[in-house]
Amino acid sequence: MDEHPYPTEIREYLYKILVIGDLGTGKTSIIKRYVHNIFSTNYKSTIGVDFALKVIQWSPDTVIRMQLWDIAGQEKFSGLTRVYYKEAVAALVVYDITRPNTFEAVPKWKADLDTKVCLPDGQPIPVVLLANKIDLQDEASVGLNGEEMERFCEDNGFLKWFGTSAKDNSNIDDAARFLLEEIMHREAEHANQQANDADRIHLHQPRPKEGCC
Repeated sequence: MDEHPYPTEIREYLYKILVIGDLGTGKTSIIKRYVHNIFSTNYKSTIGVDFALKVIQWSPDTVIRMQLWDIAGQEKFSGLTRVYYKEAVAALVVYDITRPNTFEAVPKWKADLDTKVCLPDGQPIPVVLLANKIDLQDEASVGLNGEEMERFCEDNGFLKWFGTSAKDNSNIDDAARFLLEEIMHREAEHANQQANDADRIHLHQPRPKEGCC
């Protein structure tokens, strides 16, 4: 006889994730590889913003929907990014390891994020850095030294960095999973804090006077 005759209630979460970085760094290719497991060299440059949805069975009773916002590189630091960033809970910043100027722009993208979006508790949204196109390592000119990259992430407020390749499907799933784990960890901490605050408020409420109706 089935010990659990009734199905477990499924918890569903929807997270808006930004994917930003300079034009031509491979943002669209990363998203297409992650969501559809396809790769092409013929993607046209994104104009404005594009969207993709990745549905993940995180656990038997938890489903996560990742709404990935592919922000065009030419939109950087424009007034429209504030609209695009609204309600995002995390971001991936992408640069091309063969083009130093795209790496030089990374701190500006991060600063733009920090001034335009934050978590409900006022903290910056979690951000992971992707050093993309590692399939072209022989042509790389910037940013694959582990110690230097870790120091760069620490100095600029990135949680972590991953060397990625949409062509070879390298480390994209790992980077996304790391970011999701961070999102859920922070949400759990925020929920616990709210519960603790509610308990403290309840404990400190004055008792009603006797005889009061």
